[in-house]
Parts: sequence; C-alpha cells; structure tokens
Amino acid sequence: MLIPAKIDSISINTIKEKGIEPIVDWFDQHKRSLYALGLVYFKNQQQMEELFYQSIIKVHNELPRFTKETSFEMLVTSIFIHTCRELSKDLQVSEEIEQSWDLFKALDHLEEYEKEALILTFIIGFSKEETAHLLQISVEKLKEYLFAGIQSIRKEMGYGSSFNGCKKYHQYYIDYLERTLDRSKKIDFEMHIYHCEDCQDDLGTFQDVMLHLNEGMGELNFPSGFMENVKGRLAEKEKHRQQKNKKHKRVGLVFASVFALLIGIEFFTGAFSNLYYTWIEEDQELRAFMKHNLGERLNLEAESDGIKIRIKRVIADDVQTLIFYEIVDTAEDNQYMLDYYEGVSVENKLEIMNRETYLKYYPPDLHSDVNNKEKNVYQGRISLLPLKTNSGTIELKITKLFKMIRDSTESNHFMNYEYVEHGTGEWNFEIPVTKQPSIEYKLDKEIEVEGVPIQFDQLTVAPTVTILHYTINPEQLDKRIEHLKFAKLEVNNKKVEAHTFDSFLPHPNGYEDIFQAHFDPLLGEKPKEVNIQFESIHLMFEDQKTIELGASEEYPQTIEYAGSTILIDMVEDSQFTNVDISNHEIENRAFEWLYLYAESENENNSMEMDSEGVFVDKNGIEYGNEYPFSYEEMEQPRYFFTVQRIRFRGNNNGENENAKRLVIYGYNSTKYLDDVVKISLE
Repeated sequence: MLIPAKIDSISINTIKEKGIEPIVDWFDQHKRSLYALGLVYFKNQQQMEELFYQSIIKVHNELPRFTKETSFEMLVTSIFIHTCRELSKDLQVSEEIEQSWDLFKALDHLEEYEKEALILTFIIGFSKEETAHLLQISVEKLKEYLFAGIQSIRKEMGYGSSFNGCKKYHQYYIDYLERTLDRSKKIDFEMHIYHCEDCQDDLGTFQDVMLHLNEGMGELNFPSGFMENVKGRLAEKEKHRQQKNKKHKRVGLVFASVFALLIGIEFFTGAFSNLYYTWIEEDQELRAFMKHNLGERLNLEAESDGIKIRIKRVIADDVQTLIFYEIVDTAEDNQYMLDYYEGVSVENKLEIMNRETYLKYYPPDLHSDVNNKEKNVYQGRISLLPLKTNSGTIELKITKLFKMIRDSTESNHFMNYEYVEHGTGEWNFEIPVTKQPSIEYKLDKEIEVEGVPIQFDQLTVAPTVTILHYTINPEQLDKRIEHLKFAKLEVNNKKVEAHTFDSFLPHPNGYEDIFQAHFDPLLGEKPKEVNIQFESIHLMFEDQKTIELGASEEYPQTIEYAGSTILIDMVEDSQFTNVDISNHEIENRAFEWLYLYAESENENNSMEMDSEGVFVDKNGIEYGNEYPFSYEEMEQPRYFFTVQRIRFRGNNNGENENAKRLVIYGYNSTKYLDDVVKISLE
C-alpha cells in the first residue's frame, strides 16, 4: 500500500532563508499527488506545467505573509488549489493526457468539489479537519462530499448501484473504517451490522473503494520530463531575476541620492516655513511628510548591548505602515539597519494587520547626508503591513540588526548586505498608529503596447505611495507581456519616479493579469490629469521548434530560429553530456534568451542548465558579465545569452547519457519605450 503523500512539517522560516530551491524540491518530491489534484481541472500537459510553474512562483511570493505557525504543506496546497481554479477560468481544457488509471476515470465523473475532497483526504493524506479548512467548508459538509464521492466511484468502477445499506448508518462508514468513530456509536454500529447483511455488503464495497483510493496513486501515469520542463523555466526566470537584482540594488542607491538632491532644490526655492522643518529634522524625506502633517511624530527608544534604536515617526495608510527609525551604536563605529524578513516581527500582527497585501521593500540609503555624517548612526525606514482598522498599537519586536559594510573599492560605496555581520539583542516597542486616508481615481483608459491591450483602471494616491492599477489582456497566446516597466508619472506638472522594486507587482487579489506599479507619493496634490511615461516592455514569444539529437548526428549543426542562425553542439567529458546552444551575433537579434529543455535516453535523468552572455545597454554598448558591474555607466541594459548549456550527468554505470531531442518553446525580448499616455481625471 502506498502511503499518502502528506509530508512532515517543514519550517517556513527555513524556506524563507533558502529561497525558491527548497520549494521546487518540495514540489518535485510530491509531484505525483499534486499532479493528481491538478487532473481535477486540466487534461493538457502544457497546462499542467503552467500550473506547477505558476504555483511555485506564487508560493515563493506569498511566503513573507506567513508566520512560523503556518503549516507549509497547507500553505502550498491552498495556493495550488487557488491557482487551479484561477487558471481553469482562463484556459480552455483540451483532452491530451491519456490515463490508464481506472480510478482517475471514475473520479472524472464526479463533481469538482467531490474530487477535491477525495484527493486531498485519501490520496494526499490531509486530515478531514485540514481538508475542510482548505476547501473552506465544515467537517460535516466534507463528510457528505466524501460519502457521495465514494458512492459514485463505486458505481463507475463496476460495483453496481443496488446497495441497500441502512441510511441511518451511512454517516458512520468513513469514521468507522478510519477507526475514529466514538466508542458508543462504534458498539451500536457493530451490533447492527452483525445482524444486517445489506449493511455488510454495503460497507464491504465502500471499504474496497477507500482502499483503492489509498493505493491508486501507483497507477497514475506521470509524464516523463515533466518536472524538468518546469525547473527549466524556473531556472531561466531565477537567473534573470538575479541579474536584475544586482542592477536594482545599485540603481536604488543612486536614486536615493537623486531624490535627496531634488528635495534640497525644493527647499531653497520654497517659502520660509520650510526652514522650520530643517531645524527639527535632518532626514529630508521624513521632512517632506512632516510638512504635510502626515503621521505621528514619536520618540520611542530602546537599548540592548550598547545599541539604541529610536522610532522617530510612523505613517500608515491602506498600502503600508511606514516606520522611520534611527540606530546608534554607542560602543563602536558601526552602522546597522533593519530587515523585516529577519529579526523584525509584529507580535500582534494577526490581530491588527491586513495580510492580504504585499510588503514594500526599501533599499538601504548610504548616500544621504545624515547617513554619512556619523559613523555610528544610521537612519532608515521599514515597511510593515497596513492596519485592519483605522488605528491601533503595533507591538514591534526586534532581535537582529544588519551591519552596514561599505566597500570603498567601488565608486558608489555599494554595500552587499546579504552576507554581513549581525547585531543581536532585544528591542521592544509599542507604537501607536492612526491610518491616513487614500484617494482613488478611476481611469478607464485602454491602449495597445506592442499589439497587447492594456487597460488603466485606477490611480490610488496614498500618503506613502502612488499606485497605478492596470490590466494586461492575455488574449494573444503566442505573445505575452512578462514585465512592463514605467519611468515616471506626471501630475499637475509634478513628476514622481517609479519604484524600482515595485514596478510590476501582482494585484493582491491574485489574478495573473491585474498589476500595480508603485511611484513616489504625490504629497498634497489633487490630480486633474495624469501622464504615464513608459520605459520598457519585456515580452515572451511562444514559438516551438523540436530538434532531434543523437549519436548519429554530426556536430556542430546549425538551425534557423526567429531569424537567426543558432549553433548546436553536443560534447561529452568524463562526467557529463553537454548540449551547447550558442549564438554570438547579438546585433539586431530578435531574442535575448531562449526557453528550452532537452530530453535524454534515460527519462529519469536529471538536467542542469547554465549559460554565458553579455549585457548590452540601450545604446548598443556591450559590457562583460564579470561582477561587479558599473551600472552607473549602463543605460537600461539587456542581457543577451551567447551560450546556453544543458548538462546531463552520467548514469549509475558510469556511462554518459545521450540527449534525444532539444525543444525550444519560446524566447524573450525587451523593447524600449518612450510613449506617454495622457488621461484626464475630470
């Protein structure tokens, strides 16, 4: 008997520290049970791959919202079910996956909620309480679904339909067979069934179906290469993200200094009243909020091991709760910052905070005058989730600080704070907060960008941020927008810059085609017209091409794809078989990156991928790919691959595996934009 696929509990904090890799491993370990659940909605392998791909990304994105008390397997399954339901609304189901699994054929005739209940309970192995929680129904309602589902399967699997078990005892069947029936009911039921042959027959066939559900996973036809395809897409996405993040960290620091300069210019051209705020507050950004009387000015202080933390001001709205802080090392010349994902927690988060939104990220500001004035003082800000109600008291606990290390070898004094020393202790605060109102403006403007319809729905002007809500119409199946980047907004002749880290956030409701772009706050402005300026668009094109590989082929060989000639070579060494896909001619090339995978002779063989490439800026200037990059000299760079390598390890006999075929299923491309969309709000 195959044990259901429910796993031992895994620490969400551990997953947060290690990133997406353990999530992928978890999906790989439990792919069969999740695949069975996915079959409730989809019968097409490409759609199933999309389901796994989207679910893994969503789990990774949702982790910051969940605490250590959250069950990881419950979190994953909940997101997986939600993704199934959302994708099934938009994707047309086509019958392509052939299943010899008799149980699946029987399941396919059930109602959707009955299939979900049976698979979650008997195949994946959740308790009835956990399954009821996942499906948002009562345990009693779940038992009704389970009973009705088993009865229907029994009929579909050829047991017939003439079972005359006494209806009075139907409610006991599942609990009795699982040995969870109350003792008094168990005695009553056993006394009855001893004398009732109809109930004996009914219960016996009912038990057969339950056993078949528990054992049936071994009959599921799981397609070869399925997870390798999903991992290949994830690997390409992760590599691109890392490359962008290395750029974004530097761009964020440059932006901080530019923003400080803009505030300084405004001060010298403003009225005398502005001078008052320069006397009482050094932080220029915080000074801007003070000028508009936003938030509570505080002076909360706590000290541990010679390090003082002071909470200076808090500004709350429907988007976030923004806290300005100062950290002073009284013993040494160290500067420390806070990171919400490690060492910072809100003890009463469940009671007062809205967890249906995304946390905003603010990079460290090492350029400001205030943070270059004293070596032992750092002033920063940290974003918390917004409040559920209009006011409350945040119980903030801090146990770890990140030590700022400046690298004087680089012109921008970039600090890599991912691998730094920590300061530990305990600092506790009770922070009173009052939420400030936001104003929403309906836009109702539709345009086309590169042939893809985009609908601008709403502009939200909040005290701490300006948000542009827009929808991308995914009708074109051969082309989709993966990243739409904005440059700035202009309102009443005032321009606000797009946030580097929040320029492409999914909407909190989870729909894949509804997004938010975040900009600096429009403090004190009442928009009459909004001008939206684009910067670039990142497109994914679906264009499948299959290339047969094998020992009889001559290498290297060339193929034509997307208007370019690509060289394919297969090289063996003592440990690996490498399939190299190369193109060093990047000028006027239609694609930057190929989405691809390869199959080997051994269907269970693992596949690894790596690449080589160059950065090319908007003006066509090439940069090497050795870190660190001088991003200050690069204008809107793109990353072009020159070599993409797929690697197969040797088999258990020490022999290398030969590749059978290479499948290119699409490519991406970045287009630079300078379009401006004007929308009247009157």
